[in-house]
Amino acid sequence: MGENKEYITYPDEKGSINISEEVVAVIAGSAVLETEGVAGLHTARDISDLLGKKSLHKGVKIHVDEDAVTVDVYIMVELGPAISEVATNVQQNVASAVEATTGFSVAAVNVTVSGIYMRKDQK
Repeated sequence: MGENKEYITYPDEKGSINISEEVVAVIAGSAVLETEGVAGLHTARDISDLLGKKSLHKGVKIHVDEDAVTVDVYIMVELGPAISEVATNVQQNVASAVEATTGFSVAAVNVTVSGIYMRKDQK
C-alpha cells in the first residue's frame, strides 16, 4: 500500500477490506457532478487544471470516524436553480453513492457553495 495514502479499513469475515480515501473522494466527486444545477467542483488551480485534466477528488475531503465517513464538498452552482435545493440534492446523491459503492455509513455530507457559474448565454 502507498505510504502517503490514507485507507479506510473495515474487517470482513475473510480478512479486511482497505479502500483509499481518494477512491471514496472520487465516488463522491462523481456524484456531485451528476447533480443537476452543479457547475463543477471548486478547487485551487494546480498543474492538472492548466493541462485541462479533471480530477474528481479535488474539491472533496473525506473524514473517517470509527463508524462512519463525513464528506466535505466544495462546489460551484449554476445561476438559476435554488442553491439550497442543489445543495440538498448534492447531500443526498453523495451519501447514496458512497454508501452503495463502498458499504460505509455516511454520517454527514457538508456542502460549501464557493461560487456561481453563469453561462455565456445568461450574461
